[in-house]
Amino acid sequence: MNNITLIGMPGSGKSTVGVLLAKTLGFDFLDTDLLIQKREGALLQEVLDAHGTEEFLDLEADAICSVDCERTVIAPGGSVICRARGIEHLKSLGKVIYLRIPCEVLEERIHNMGSRGIAFQPGETLRDIYEYRAPLYEKYADIIVDGDKGSLEETLAAVLQALIGCA
Repeated sequence: MNNITLIGMPGSGKSTVGVLLAKTLGFDFLDTDLLIQKREGALLQEVLDAHGTEEFLDLEADAICSVDCERTVIAPGGSVICRARGIEHLKSLGKVIYLRIPCEVLEERIHNMGSRGIAFQPGETLRDIYEYRAPLYEKYADIIVDGDKGSLEETLAAVLQALIGCA
């Protein structure tokens, strides 16, 4: 294993599980949302508000394509799959794991869509975003893990087991 990228919807636990996975494996951890914020000098929601969704997706792909790392768990934003060049770059760096969470669970977890830095068009609901993205996550994933295991430890264990199974 070189790098591991966790993909999935906002609220799926990519960053939280990613930090735990990195600690368990002795890897570094990279949250690409923080990379975008650093590059743009603004919070993610401010970048979205200033540039709009389509330009934000291009900026996100640019930032992701600049990533060059070894032995790192990467947690990109949920919209990474909206630009093929970004997700294909991550696939070239290592395994991609989709943390699949039912939309109903995400709706319970996310209450701040308008301020969380989620890339969506005006009028779109979380379910609209989910229905668009879910097939793309599945398309680009090397491994799919059900991320709604009840506890972080159980989700982490499922990810580790999946990695062992594909090694």
